[in-house]
Amino acid sequence: MRYNLFGTHTGLYASEMILGAASFGTRNGYGAATEDALQILKAYADAGGNFIDTSDKYQLGESEEIIGAFVKGQRTDFIICSKYTQSSSAAPKTSNFGNHRKSMRQAVEASLKRLQTDYIDIYMPHYDDGVTPWEEIARGLEDLVSSGKILYSGLTNFPAWKASAIGAAITLTAIQIEYNLLQRTGDREFLPMASQFGLGVMMYSPLAGGLLTGKYRKGETGRLVKDANSAPSEDIRTKNILDYLTILAEEHQATSGQLAFAWVLSKGAFPLVGARKLSHLEDSLMASQIQLTPEQILKLDDLSKVSLGYPHELLVKVRG
Repeated sequence: MRYNLFGTHTGLYASEMILGAASFGTRNGYGAATEDALQILKAYADAGGNFIDTSDKYQLGESEEIIGAFVKGQRTDFIICSKYTQSSSAAPKTSNFGNHRKSMRQAVEASLKRLQTDYIDIYMPHYDDGVTPWEEIARGLEDLVSSGKILYSGLTNFPAWKASAIGAAITLTAIQIEYNLLQRTGDREFLPMASQFGLGVMMYSPLAGGLLTGKYRKGETGRLVKDANSAPSEDIRTKNILDYLTILAEEHQATSGQLAFAWVLSKGAFPLVGARKLSHLEDSLMASQIQLTPEQILKLDDLSKVSLGYPHELLVKVRG
């Protein structure tokens, strides 16, 4: 697996694929049993992976516990990103929920215990709660860095304007956004912002919940479809993308999902591999071996492009 510099302010090299651990554990009723999750972690590490993404909310803390057990004795070999906001409790008390400093402090202490470590490499709120002032979030993250409990700070699912404000106030390191061939609104503000601030970009859902694998066309079930009779409808844009992925899959002797993943890798960011089974991981790892041609990347870019909206489209016109 290749290693790329994570942003421009860290000097930290991370594996090009991040292992997403949202499905590690079964406390939510749907996920990978401990032994299966440990098998996935080992296979990822054996392939050269060193970057694991989790959250206190994933499987109500069980995801962090499994990761903590796995990295014990080899903690320094891995970059661990965790998140707070939602709490690890199924029904959190009001004071334990949100992005405020009390919630942040309680969450990081609990995550450190579950992960069996004295520091978290990258720590971030899971989403903007719409209440906590950005200044409070910035001060809280900065204090955690100063205390050594976290090394770097980041943001997930925040409006670009608020992320920019926080990034201007403290040394922000990362953002995590949804990005794939069907979800490219990040092109409007998030990716230009990340470039401006030198942020490492973590991209979750690179296969759009399995939609880009084409499996729902075959009547299979997955994260988006629990019932074979409820396959998602395709608009013309989605149909054209899936049709072209099918053509590419035949040319490359690969799967549509691997081609969709390879396209995300071509963007120079860090996509998350969400694996509930070992086969999910193995399938995604093969995407790193695919070399899309510039013409194929351009074709996928064109099929998946989104309107940049105001003022970007106006500026293109006035700038000529």
